Amino acid sequence: MSFTESHIKESIEILEQLNVATIDKMVELLVDLKASGGRLFILGVGGGAGHAGHAVNDFRKIVGIESYAPTDNVSELTARTNDEGWETVFASYLKGSKLSSKDMLLVFSVGGGSLEHNVSPNLVRALQVAKEVGAKIIGVVGRDGGYCAQVADACVIVPTVNSGSVTPHTESFQAVVWHLLVSHPALQGNVAKWESIK
Repeated sequence: MSFTESHIKESIEILEQLNVATIDKMVELLVDLKASGGRLFILGVGGGAGHAGHAVNDFRKIVGIESYAPTDNVSELTARTNDEGWETVFASYLKGSKLSSKDMLLVFSVGGGSLEHNVSPNLVRALQVAKEVGAKIIGVVGRDGGYCAQVADACVIVPTVNSGSVTPHTESFQAVVWHLLVSHPALQGNVAKWESIK
């Protein structure tokens, strides 16, 4: 079997194993967030940061939820990193945004964050701030879900079907899940452009 065939086969296996009930719980939480006028803060580093910027657009434009990604503001991101440190960059952003119990975090991370292993400690610190103020937490993560899976109200863990492809599969399915969310009939406020053309 070629690499391409294997990758596609693994993707099909992951699709068949995704936890539908968890995704539906995320929909419910986002419906409540939208109804209450809360804000959505989308966090990720590396590929997750790229996803965060794209997802902000979709949640704002398609769903109508006020949404932000700290990584979209490179000036503030780098100033906070330089002056305060990488570990607290998201936590300080959330505090500056006056994160409250009306708001929600959405995390895109391969490992979900771990202080023990010093992997994505900035995500862990942000999640701790969210817990302190009572904000809801949802996430799409890989591996065992890390700290995000431990504290989230709903967290999709992308199944590991090949330990050598955890990152590409996790990041691929983060996009699948958030596009499912923004196109869900319970959330979609505006029809996407191509879908509006008959």
